[in-house]
Amino acid sequence: MTASLTITERAADQIRNQLAKRGSGVGIRVGVRKSGCSGYMYNLEYVDEPKAEDLVYEAHGAKVFVDPEVMSLIEGTEMDYVSEGLQSMFRFNNPNVTAECGCGESFSVG
Repeated sequence: MTASLTITERAADQIRNQLAKRGSGVGIRVGVRKSGCSGYMYNLEYVDEPKAEDLVYEAHGAKVFVDPEVMSLIEGTEMDYVSEGLQSMFRFNNPNVTAECGCGESFSVG
């Protein structure tokens, strides 16, 4: 089974827009770090130079890079970009999540 991450068209548009505004970069790295009230938090950073071990997902003209070590936590996740009220943000629809904190910033997996 191949590891998977899906990028929606809205998320791809936002990645391309952010890279254009920044003026450099080849994509966004999605990471996971221990933190928050539920155990893990998503971490996003610009990628100027991909790492040799990176898993690369591309859709709608945008690239997302993932360290293979965190792939088990986000396997099957859909990366979307949503607007809710005055906030716009990347949203991760992760089928592995068993609990999320009330603020939506952190999650745990079973």
